[in-house]
Amino acid sequence: MKTLIKSLALALIVGIASSSVSLADSNPGTRSATVAAFKTGIYSTPYGQLNIALDKETGGAVDVRLKGTDGKVLYTQHVGKNERSYRVRLNMTELADGVYQVEVTNGVETTIQNVTISTYQPQSPSRVISVN
Repeated sequence: MKTLIKSLALALIVGIASSSVSLADSNPGTRSATVAAFKTGIYSTPYGQLNIALDKETGGAVDVRLKGTDGKVLYTQHVGKNERSYRVRLNMTELADGVYQVEVTNGVETTIQNVTISTYQPQSPSRVISVN
């Protein structure tokens, strides 16, 4: 009976010690940043503009970026930890045709939305009918 109690006590002590080690911070000098959950709405207008709407929780920052076809950042905005929403309308009429990316990140979670710009090329009819 005493060996059973000693074995259970030892198992309990080992379990507590191993769980406290796994919960300990590996870098005590660094503080983990608060991450804010966010929702986005991205849509285009018939006038060549791109609307970006962002709603987020307070306590963490979120970054919004527009990247070109070559990966170069064309637009960036840092939404601070105390802000709850952000709205912007970007004029896309001067950009060349291609696929662009809108990237929204809170440092942990990243959403990427592709935006395709293409110029409509009207075609002439391939067949003509005339009456004399």
